[in-house]
Amino acid sequence: MTTAEFIVAHHTDDPRQLALQASRFPDVDMPYALSQIQGWQAARRKLPSFAANQDIVYPPHLSMEQCSSEATALYKAEAVHRLLDSFKGEEDASDKGYGDSMTDLTGGFGVDFYFVSRHFRRAQYTERNAELCQVVEHNLKVLGADNATVVCGDAVEQLRTIDPQTLIFIDPARRDAHGARTFAISDCTPDVMELLPDLRRKARFVMIKLSPMLDWHKAVSDLHPLVTDVDIVSVDGECKELLLTLDMKRGDAHKADNTQAAKHDYVVVRCADLPSSSFSFRYTSDGGYAIDIQQPTDAASQQDHFMSQSAALSPLLSADHTPSYLYEPNASVMKAGCFRELELTFGARQISDNSHLFTSEQLIQGFPGRRFAVDTVTSFNKRQLKEALRNVTNANITVRNFPMTVAVLRKKLKLKDGGNTYIFATTTDGGEHVLLITHKE
Repeated sequence: MTTAEFIVAHHTDDPRQLALQASRFPDVDMPYALSQIQGWQAARRKLPSFAANQDIVYPPHLSMEQCSSEATALYKAEAVHRLLDSFKGEEDASDKGYGDSMTDLTGGFGVDFYFVSRHFRRAQYTERNAELCQVVEHNLKVLGADNATVVCGDAVEQLRTIDPQTLIFIDPARRDAHGARTFAISDCTPDVMELLPDLRRKARFVMIKLSPMLDWHKAVSDLHPLVTDVDIVSVDGECKELLLTLDMKRGDAHKADNTQAAKHDYVVVRCADLPSSSFSFRYTSDGGYAIDIQQPTDAASQQDHFMSQSAALSPLLSADHTPSYLYEPNASVMKAGCFRELELTFGARQISDNSHLFTSEQLIQGFPGRRFAVDTVTSFNKRQLKEALRNVTNANITVRNFPMTVAVLRKKLKLKDGGNTYIFATTTDGGEHVLLITHKE
């Protein structure tokens, strides 16, 4: 049996068990075969388009672990498509020598590059790892990416030698030389702040992929006034990445016309929780939030009613008042920190400034996060607590602005994990510890 035949025959088997049987297959390059099987199994979940192509070659495990998922790569491609649509209106675009081209300076396994590059006539993948370059060059051919070229080289050197581009994409390494995580732009490799002069000369737009742990407010401040868009991307409730889009001509506009610059001195922030939830707002240069720019239709039509009704609630929450619905913002919204913006847009009210849990009397469609129907609210009074949990044996517990961990609270309540009941433990504005007993709406 050849190595290729072995991979096909065992692609769904456990690689650890296959490794123990290596002596039975002397003609098989077992390390390579196992690497490909592991890669395909990861791609089946993470990169379904790649997994569907039998000719794809997979890189070592670390590269597979670090590469973007297909969902987030497609999101970037959509963001680039939106960017290019806005670019078409510039009459002087063709005179500046940018052309319909893009360069990815930090290619990796090339997932982001492949999906984004489909929006350009010419696309260059750059990566200093020679092995990855060979893998990606092969994969781009089998994927039919005829517009793409692969260059093995250093990102900084390539930036200085390439022709002007419509877009430069960069995903700086987010670990230092000792393997520790870094969360500031200036601590990443390459240092985008140091590259700004070259990026200004060589790119019309720049898209930077950063760690979701990075403080996006500081990043916007550091790169002011170039940042036009901030995309905070989560997948199935887990925040995965932070994208900054830079308009390299925006700084020129600020210098040339202060009035015009002030008019557009805001950043569009998009909180995406893939596959479907999205919430957008404008963040102004003075650190303020502006009204949502992609407000759901149903939320817009009901906003005034919700706001007036919510304002009538006093107190907002206590063991004596049970709101009808509870909302937990998704991971991207939590990262953005746009809680007052949610109140303005949807009319829901925060239980307290530090809880980041919202309530309403009527169901709000389109809220970016999970929603629950509230069964009851209870204090920790033994009699009230016993009554509220009378028929509850299992529950999913969340603590927000609360002095106990989930484990400690679960032990105190004597509840097993799971089931259809969701308990939120939090603290009201008045300092009262309460439990909201809910079920999914």
